[in-house]
Amino acid sequence: MTKKELKHFEELLLKKRETLVHELGYFGDNTVRAGARDVAGSYPYSEHPADQGTESMEQEQAYDLATREGRYLFHIDEALERIKDGTYGTCNTCSQQIGKMRLEAVPHARMCIECKSKEEKGLL
Repeated sequence: MTKKELKHFEELLLKKRETLVHELGYFGDNTVRAGARDVAGSYPYSEHPADQGTESMEQEQAYDLATREGRYLFHIDEALERIKDGTYGTCNTCSQQIGKMRLEAVPHARMCIECKSKEEKGLL
């Protein structure tokens, strides 16, 4: 992979990382505020159990989404490290080059499409 191509993917990853960090900050702020409301005992809704259940469900969904986003951030950081150590774009399984179209679609990819397909089918 050329230096220009590596730079392109690094910029793409950094943009995605910036967006994720911003989103995670949003989820963190809202979850903390919601948790503080629970501790204080004041719900924005009535004291009805169904309203409290709705609030709890929304908090759980926000937490689940933040957890997934956190894992995605981890994979982006790993990809940025691979750029630094010169292994970016090489499949971790078969050591072949990962296609540029795949990297455009999934810039944090660590496997070529063939190996990823095998992994998803449980063949690896």
